[in-house]
Order: sequence, then structure tokens, then C-alpha cells
Amino acid sequence: MSNEILVIVDMQNDFCPGGKLAVHGGHDIVPVINDLARQFRHVALTQDWHPADHLSFASQHDGMVPFMTITMPYGPQTLWPDHCVVGSRGAAIHSELNVPHAELIIRKGFRREIDSYSAFFENDHKTPTGLGGYLKERGFSKVTLVGLAFDYCVRYSAEDAKMLGFDVTVVSRATRAIDLAGSALQTRKSFEERGIVLV
Repeated sequence: MSNEILVIVDMQNDFCPGGKLAVHGGHDIVPVINDLARQFRHVALTQDWHPADHLSFASQHDGMVPFMTITMPYGPQTLWPDHCVVGSRGAAIHSELNVPHAELIIRKGFRREIDSYSAFFENDHKTPTGLGGYLKERGFSKVTLVGLAFDYCVRYSAEDAKMLGFDVTVVSRATRAIDLAGSALQTRKSFEERGIVLV
């Protein structure tokens, strides 16, 4: 359909087994996404793209370790292992992802002082990535989301897309969760409350 787009979130080496912030089974969804993408005329990708000194990295905070939470000016921030550093192999799109007809790659998280889970906004929920404007200008009204991770970047992308007025679907078999402290269940509840379709 001309008004529908598939957004593939952060299918990067660092989020797959062997990567710096690997999601269990993350590589298993690559063939699923490839099959699904062939059903869509329009596809976009997102790519985490952090400077080496990004403030979401635990390594930038004395005495802190990955998965601890600190308070940043925009609110709580989980600290992560260094990952998806600009130009690194870990930041590269998974080599087996096969979507030659993808029309756009949105890079996010490139501002040192703020993290960006959502494909639409930085974590301050104010600074746009430009994807929302792009989709609206192109006339898209339906967004289907897949990729990594279900309970972080896919979740916040879905919630922001819904807030911006898009009809939103998440394909569960084409995502995998980190599941920190029940975050996968919280994501499902959030989707149900917001009217985001999980198929």
C-alpha cells in the first residue's frame, strides 16, 4: 500500500550475538525481516550512531557500570556498554539484512549529551530526528515496526509514532527483547493501552 511503510529499527551488529549490547536471538529475526520487507513497497531503517564519548555509556561515568540508572537533565537514563560507535563494525547494519529497496536511513543518538531510543525523538521527547516529518510529507499514515530491541527502541518508536497520529503495528516475530526488570511485559501493556497493534 502506498500509505504504509516498514521501519526496521537498529538491526546492527552490536545488538546481535557477539556484539557489545547483544539482544538474545537478535540475529534470528534477520531472515524474518527480509521476508517481511519484500511485502512492503516502502521501507526505512534506523541506525544507532553514537560518538565514542556518549553520555549514555557507563564508561563515561566514574564508578558506574552498565545497566545502572542515572538522572540526566531529560530524566532517568539507563547506562549501557559502549556500543554502535560511529564508523565501527558494531554500528554497521547486519550484513545479512537484505532490503535494497530501503528509501531512508535515520541515524539517532549522535548528540553526545542525550540518548535516543525512539526513531522519532531523542530521549528528551522534544528533539525530533526528522522521521515524523519525512513520513508525513511522503503521505504515509501506517507504520509497521520491527527490529531491536522490542522493549526499548522499538517500543519508544511505536509509542511516538502513535502519538504523532500514525496507525502503528509491531510484528512480534520480527523483534527480540532485552527484558530488563520486566520491560517486555511493560511494553506489551503500553501497546495495549495506546492502541498499538501487536501481531
